[in-house]
Amino acid sequence: MPKSDIHPAWYPEAKVICNGEVVMTTGSTQPEIHVDVWSGNHPFFTGTQKILDTEGRVDRFMRKYGMGSTSDNSADKKTASDKDSK
Repeated sequence: MPKSDIHPAWYPEAKVICNGEVVMTTGSTQPEIHVDVWSGNHPFFTGTQKILDTEGRVDRFMRKYGMGSTSDNSADKKTASDKDSK
């Protein structure tokens, strides 16, 4: 049996609020939980996330691990051989 007067109050229907709207209810020790981001508006879960290509890092990764198209790889090999011959 838990000791009395040491445990916080439990709210089985606590409201999770995002941008002034109740988005879900859950159990919590607080009656209301205010959040900035939840799965309904986060880009990862909504499918609107975009890869930010900083200084060609994505392209460099794709070339390094051979994930690019074959035409890209052959163009890289040609330029490398052209540089060697000069």
